[in-house]
Amino acid sequence: MSEPLVIALSKGRILEDTLPLLAAAGIEPSEDISKSRKLIFDTNHDDVKFIVIRATDVPTYVERGVAHMGIAGKDVLMEHGAQDVYEVLDLNIATCRLMTAGIVGQKPPAGRMKVATKFVKTAKKYFAEQGRQVDIIKLYGGMELAPILGLADEIVDIVDTGGTLKANGLEERELIDHISSRLVVSRAAYKRFQNRIQPIVDQLAAAVK
Repeated sequence: MSEPLVIALSKGRILEDTLPLLAAAGIEPSEDISKSRKLIFDTNHDDVKFIVIRATDVPTYVERGVAHMGIAGKDVLMEHGAQDVYEVLDLNIATCRLMTAGIVGQKPPAGRMKVATKFVKTAKKYFAEQGRQVDIIKLYGGMELAPILGLADEIVDIVDTGGTLKANGLEERELIDHISSRLVVSRAAYKRFQNRIQPIVDQLAAAVK
């Protein structure tokens, strides 16, 4: 039997939105992923397997060739850098925005600014491109607290409805990028398995439409 194609799926909200798309493309897990503690799943195709991992790890698995394809948010791909992967398809799911935000009505400082975020590389790149000097403070959650308690002047974070910002007295400021989930393929895998990978890409593209 030929080497199975491994598709890395992101846990959580993205997974819930991804499985119907994959099903529409004719690929389904052989058991209910939501009711299992397993991380590797067979599918209705003998030559396709799913692995279910943290979203932040998907680019690493694909880049290093452990997974041939993967699905992850644009925010994760931007932060990772993902050099050896092709971003082949916008799946248009799990859509949101990567924004800067700060306390309502409070102007950012004129000089050096403190910015709290988990998107360290992305934030550094964004502010550097604008010629603005910032000190980046890495946080893993509870981002809204940073400006309220004076830890940071602004935050860079994912915004969906903006309700959490408003509830904490913060406002959206600058849009860094529109975020959605993308299908990525390892460059090496695409060269080796193009005749097997491309049909899956095409079927997913049709499912997205």
